[in-house]
Amino acid sequence: MYQSFEELEVWKRASQLAVRIYELTRESRDFGLRDQMQRAAVSIASNIAEGSERGGKDFVRFLAIARGSAAELRTQCYIACKVGMLTAEQMTPLVAELKEISKMLTGLARAIRKV
Repeated sequence: MYQSFEELEVWKRASQLAVRIYELTRESRDFGLRDQMQRAAVSIASNIAEGSERGGKDFVRFLAIARGSAAELRTQCYIACKVGMLTAEQMTPLVAELKEISKMLTGLARAIRKV
């Protein structure tokens, strides 16, 4: 299995995505949407970490919360593109990565339930 959440590929990718969101939104003057996007991005990796440390059924619950944050951030990416905060070239890979992270979270939750 794994020793700590830092070893989980989904946590690594979620953390990298959070950094990317910060980089892309750093200069935005739309403080409301920028802050929401940054919080949602950080929430994904944070919930994976917190759930991992709690373990068991709590881990599955926190993975579901992380999936919700991923969906929230995907929605915000679409909106950010429509209002000109992100370009389509910036948004498209973010959305693709969020979809992949969501799939990984679902697979991890299934694996944990089987243990």
